[in-house]
Amino acid sequence: MAISNLHEKLLFFTQQKSRLTTKLSNIQMNQLAAMKSVAQKQQEFNNKLSALYYDDEFGYGTDEYGEMLLELQNDHEFEMASINSWESQLEIDKEVTETQLNEVSQYEASWQKLLQQNIKSEFSYGGGGGK
Repeated sequence: MAISNLHEKLLFFTQQKSRLTTKLSNIQMNQLAAMKSVAQKQQEFNNKLSALYYDDEFGYGTDEYGEMLLELQNDHEFEMASINSWESQLEIDKEVTETQLNEVSQYEASWQKLLQQNIKSEFSYGGGGGK
């Protein structure tokens, strides 16, 4: 009976590790999405800068160019700050999840040792240790 309880506990740890590994994988995919988003936003910003520079109405050399450029830069900085904040939160979530995964792995290892000791004592108790 005790052995089956230990097996049940090991299965619980396996389930926890699987859940945490899936969560970690999702976090890493979100980190990749954030990096892709940074690259896309930077490309969009560069395209907007180029379009603004050559715009006939608001382009370089007009009175409105400085205001339009400042507005474009402010919008870009806000978008980048938002993405950076998201990336920071993802990094924190990743660290927490990795810590939880390590903790569960250590618990699992200790329960496996306990199961091995229990099996040894069960066989030596009933059969005289194979003598």
